[in-house]
Amino acid sequence: MFAVASTVIGECQPVEIDACQELVHSMMQLDVDALSIWRDRRFTDSLASAKTGIIFYGGSWLEEEIFIAALQATERGYDVRLLSDLIAPRVDADRSLVLDRLALHGVLPTTVRQMLLEWAVCLDDALLKQKVQQLLA
Repeated sequence: MFAVASTVIGECQPVEIDACQELVHSMMQLDVDALSIWRDRRFTDSLASAKTGIIFYGGSWLEEEIFIAALQATERGYDVRLLSDLIAPRVDADRSLVLDRLALHGVLPTTVRQMLLEWAVCLDDALLKQKVQQLLA
């Protein structure tokens, strides 16, 4: 809907929903350790070629892979957002500690719903806003 590049790092469970098949086929999947992602040329080259400025993270584990990857992205100058409704902590008690620490580096949580609405409004496309509102209804 927004023509945003998606990269899957590590293992990814197949999606059984027909509506998601197009999204799944458009994703780049890299079988690499999530803690080493910033040393993978395929990943860094794809960000550079797309002139990426903002990175959204979702997945597991918040206090491990997501935490390290987000910190490394901010060190490289990216604006980083966490899709909090798509991120699982390994230890629930650590969730707020990690979010607080990431906030110190400018990494803020959001949700898929908030992201989609924000993008639709920023693009100021009436048809797109309507599609997003219908999707989220």
